[in-house]
Amino acid sequence: MKRFISIILMFFIFISILTGCSKNENTIASEKISVVATIFPQYDFVREIAGENVELTMLLPPGSESHSFEPTPKDITTIQDCDVFIYVGGDSDSWIKGILESMDTSKMKIVSLMDMVDVVEEEIVEGMEDDHGHDHDHDDDHEHDDEHHEESEYDEHVWTSPRNAKIIVQAISEVLCDIDKDNSSIYRQNTESYVAKLDELNIDFKNIVDEGARKTIVFGDRFPFRYFADEYGLDYFAAFPGCSTETEPSAATVAFLIDKIKTENIPVVFHIELSNEKMADTICEATGAKKLLLHACHNIAKSDFEKGISYLDLMTANLEAIKEAVK
Repeated sequence: MKRFISIILMFFIFISILTGCSKNENTIASEKISVVATIFPQYDFVREIAGENVELTMLLPPGSESHSFEPTPKDITTIQDCDVFIYVGGDSDSWIKGILESMDTSKMKIVSLMDMVDVVEEEIVEGMEDDHGHDHDHDDDHEHDDEHHEESEYDEHVWTSPRNAKIIVQAISEVLCDIDKDNSSIYRQNTESYVAKLDELNIDFKNIVDEGARKTIVFGDRFPFRYFADEYGLDYFAAFPGCSTETEPSAATVAFLIDKIKTENIPVVFHIELSNEKMADTICEATGAKKLLLHACHNIAKSDFEKGISYLDLMTANLEAIKEAVK
C-alpha cells in the first residue's frame, strides 16, 4: 500500500509540473468553492448544508468498499485543487497523510470527522467462548493504560449516531460559512433545518429502544455501529469488528452467536450494506431469525446514489429495522 501511494505521489507531482495545474486556475473557472469528501456521510452532509452552492465531489465511487479504497492520480489532483477537504480520520484513511504532506495546503480547509466528536476504541465484538466484552462499562471507554493505548485503534464510524451526525453537520457548516461568507446565511438556514431533522431522528430511535422488549442486537457481519449502540444503550454481538477485513469467523464465534440467538429468542440478525450476507444467512438458517439490513451509510449503491438517496433516508429505514430487532 505504501509503495502504491509513493508511486501515485510521484506521478501526481510529474503531472502537476507538466500541466501547471493550480487552485488559482480552478477558482477562476468557477465562482463556487470546491468541496471534496472521501466517503458518503460527509458528502451527504455537505449536500444538505450547501446544495448547489458548492462544487461537491465524493472520492469513493458509489457501490465501492470504503475500507479498501485507494486513490487514483485524478483523485489526488481533485484534492489538490479543492477549497475544503473532508475525511474521516481513522486507520482506513492512512493514505491521506502522505498525500497532504506532499501538497501546499495553506489555502485549503482540512476537516476530520474524528476530530469533531468523542471517539472510542474499536472493540473485538465477536461472541467468544467466554462471553466477554459486550456488557461493557461505557464510562471506562477512555481509561486505558499506556501499553494498551499504543495498540489501540479508534472506531471510525462516528456518523452512525444521529447525535454525532448533528455535531459534525454543525462543524462542517461553520467551515463552509467561514470560507464562503457570501452564502453563509443560506448554509446556516439549511443547517438549522437539517439539525432539526437529526434531532427528530434521534428521538425516534430513543423511543423505539426504550419501548422495546430487549436491548441486545446481533450482527452476522462486521459491526460499524459502536457509536449508535452506545448512544441508545444497546448490547451487541457480531462476527467481526467494524473495520475487519476478515471474511470467515471462527467456528466458536458462529456457535456462540447461534446459541445467543436461541437462548434469548432474538428475532433479527443484521447485515450491513454491500455485504455478501453469507454469515447472516448461515445464522438465520440455524436459528429461524429474520435477516435484516442495518445500513451504516459508509456508501450506497450506484443506483441509489443517482436517485439522491440520503443519510436521513437510510437512517429512517434503520428505524424500522431496529423496531423489529428489539420487539
